[in-house]
Amino acid sequence: MPNTLEYYNQNAKEFIDCTRSLNLTDLQDKFLSYIKPGGMVLDFGCGSGRDTKYFLENGFQVEAIDGSIEFVKMASEYAQIEVKQMLFQELDELEKYDGIWACSSILHLTKEELADVFEKMERALRSKGILYSSFKYGEREGERNGRYFTDMTEEKISEITNIADLFSIEEMWLSFDKRPGKENEKWLNLILRKKR
Repeated sequence: MPNTLEYYNQNAKEFIDCTRSLNLTDLQDKFLSYIKPGGMVLDFGCGSGRDTKYFLENGFQVEAIDGSIEFVKMASEYAQIEVKQMLFQELDELEKYDGIWACSSILHLTKEELADVFEKMERALRSKGILYSSFKYGEREGERNGRYFTDMTEEKISEITNIADLFSIEEMWLSFDKRPGKENEKWLNLILRKKR
């Protein structure tokens, strides 16, 4: 993870330039449709602040975190809220959120770290709360282009030790990357519901 954060700190502006303007309203609206109007959402690894701003504009309460200090600065300014600098592993809330949005963020954790973080997210969600997460589609795990990735398939998600005990799968689908030049990259999208 340190290498990944270093990558984002050094390339924050370039990364934000190619992701902030992407239209993800289909994904955002699908996630929000599971959450009561005005509910409390955690943008978990908010990057540019694009999604935080969208959720706020649609009347939701939002807290946002990111591990990269550069993203924290830029997202705070863009979304006009105070974004907290925090690692995923530091999440320590109890039944606070109606929804957690982890859009192409927790894919930077190892499988072992993911098991721990899924537990923390489950604890942070209110009863029957909703989690959206997305991963690059495939089997690879390891560093590439200066960042660590755990890619995911439908079968592999079930190998995360505790996920079936914590969440039921509401929806799982594949989509294609919306960034120019990356349209052939596939993503696995998950909408999970806390079982308790």
